[in-house]
Amino acid sequence: MVVFKLNGRSVQTQALSSDPLLSVLADDFKINGSKFGCGRSQCGACTVLVDGDPLRSCVAPLSAVAGRSVQTLEGLMENGKPSALQQAFIDEQAAQCGYCTSGMILQSQALLDRNPKPTEQEVRQALDGNLCRCGAHNRIVRAVMRVVKKS
Repeated sequence: MVVFKLNGRSVQTQALSSDPLLSVLADDFKINGSKFGCGRSQCGACTVLVDGDPLRSCVAPLSAVAGRSVQTLEGLMENGKPSALQQAFIDEQAAQCGYCTSGMILQSQALLDRNPKPTEQEVRQALDGNLCRCGAHNRIVRAVMRVVKKS
C-alpha cells in the first residue's frame, strides 16, 4: 500500500509501487486533468506538483510520491472556483485544444510559487519543456504575466 497526500487530503492505494503515477491518478482517484502525451517525459502534458516541484507523472513510479504531497490541476481550485492562474488562462484564452493546459498551468504555478515576479523571459524559460502543438505559447505566457502583474 502506498500512502500520500493528493490535493491536500491523505489517500492510499493498493496499486503497484512501480505503476506510473499518471495511471494511478486516473484509474484509482479519477483525476484526469493531467494527460498522457508522449509517455517519455518530453512534452509536459502529464505534469503534477510533488511537494511543490514539477514532476512528469507519466514516467514517475507511484513509489516516488510515497509520503509526499501531490497537487494536480484539480487541486488548484479555490473554494470551487478557478485559481488566479487558472482564471488568467481562461481570460487570455490560453488553450486551443487544451491538451497541454494542465501541464502548462502546473509548471507555471511552480514558477510563481518560487518567484512571484518572474520576467517574461523567465516564464518562457520555465515553460520551455512543455509543448503546445496548437501554438498557443504566446497566450500562455500572457496568462502567466497577467497573474504576475496583479500580484
